[in-house]
Amino acid sequence: MDYLKAFVVGGIICLLAQILIDKTNMTPARILVLLVVLGVVLTALGLYEPLVKFAGAGATVPLCGFGYLMANGVVDAIQKHGFLGVITGGLTAGAAGISAAIFCGYVAALCSRSQDKS
Repeated sequence: MDYLKAFVVGGIICLLAQILIDKTNMTPARILVLLVVLGVVLTALGLYEPLVKFAGAGATVPLCGFGYLMANGVVDAIQKHGFLGVITGGLTAGAAGISAAIFCGYVAALCSRSQDKS
């Protein structure tokens, strides 16, 4: 049942993003930023945590989940380190994911050859 809940919630988040791509003039980069900021705002309002408890990876894997991760990292760091946690919290919480993305991008660049599009 956990897999079904994760699939449905993650699918709905992706569906909403696809509707934004298809029905608006927003660029994918703006939609990406919108989803991350939406995750931060929903976390600050206390609305994203129940969704994470219900759907698990279906709520934490999409881009909204990255905003949720960073917001929780900031809150935890503020409790431990005070005001300095505003700067370090999000970076510390997201470090593993960001490092993995950079590493995978580097490996993909090594395995492929760039070509001129013309």
